[in-house]
Amino acid sequence: MLLTADPLWQLTAACADDARPERLDLIVGVYRDDSGASPVMRAVRAAELRLAQRSTSKEYAGPSGNRRFAALLTDLMLGDPALTSRTVAVQSVAGTGALRLIAELLATTGPDRTVHLGTPSYVNHAGILAAAGLRVATHPVRDMLAAVETARPGDALVIQGCCHNPSGFSMPIRQWDELSAALVRRGVVPFIDQAYFGLGDGLDADLAGMRRLLRAVGFGVVAVSGSKAWGLYSERVGAALVVGDLPGVRSELEGVRGEVPGVRGLLEGFARTSYSQPPAHGAMIVEEILGDPELTACWRSELEAMRRRLGRLRTGLASHLDMPDLAEQRGMFLSLPLTADAMERLRVDHGIYGLPSGRINLAGLPESRIPQVAEAIRLALAAE
Repeated sequence: MLLTADPLWQLTAACADDARPERLDLIVGVYRDDSGASPVMRAVRAAELRLAQRSTSKEYAGPSGNRRFAALLTDLMLGDPALTSRTVAVQSVAGTGALRLIAELLATTGPDRTVHLGTPSYVNHAGILAAAGLRVATHPVRDMLAAVETARPGDALVIQGCCHNPSGFSMPIRQWDELSAALVRRGVVPFIDQAYFGLGDGLDADLAGMRRLLRAVGFGVVAVSGSKAWGLYSERVGAALVVGDLPGVRSELEGVRGEVPGVRGLLEGFARTSYSQPPAHGAMIVEEILGDPELTACWRSELEAMRRRLGRLRTGLASHLDMPDLAEQRGMFLSLPLTADAMERLRVDHGIYGLPSGRINLAGLPESRIPQVAEAIRLALAAE
């Protein structure tokens, strides 16, 4: 079978080959500073120095990974002992690995389960769900309530926790509460993808809706990525969280011969047959930061500075374009109202690389180039 190349990476390669000095890479989702570098956070650097000084071994981490990292990350995400005490968490290979572990769990414990996915979505969501053998039904991303009303008990709903990729949509608390009530009424499992926390309205504000929903519903699954909030893209840090008893899990496992594994055993089994064990270093960095109040405060301050810069870039570009709706989006990405043809004109005529969908990585835009990029967008729109 022939495999088609990923268009995102095709564009990335084309951008790398573009020799124009004005070329601007707004494709790949990594945080960049105004110089175009993806910086190492001060808290990360300090944690790495500590780890290097006391390191004595490079042993395997085991299929569950770093247990203390998983516990500290769970506390940060959920912020409620009543929830954390009922949560099983395992380290994964970044947020993508967490999504896959959870998809495997949902497929194994609910072979007739449908996962409802809002579109547009993260480009890898549909592929991960399908690869796990799940049935996927799609709906417009803002029509989650309607999707839940058509779902069957035991189905799952994918929810991006904040700073939606690619639309920049973040649900208001009122909508989180409405969604919670619908999920309880229909017996639908919330499948939450948390990748951009801290980059929208602030760390606690970005997690508030998810926390309220999980308290109200009492069960759910959460895929957490450490890439964005700690800038640990190459370290592949993440975790899969299973909160409470999922509908259908016990009944689906009844009658299995031999020892019936618990949720942790199932997740470890999926990890073992996929990547065996997660990498240790990145999780140790996050463990060191979250386990030390001084490093945690430093990290929170740096994350807030990143968030404020993204806010300045968003409002600046929205103002130059006279498109106030753009300022309502949140997070690292910005969804421009441009067609694929207009995005191609941006690339060919101006050396500005984004996705055909109109999504750009706002963090890759130097503040000094906002007027130039705004003018290029206006010209691309005028040529429609």
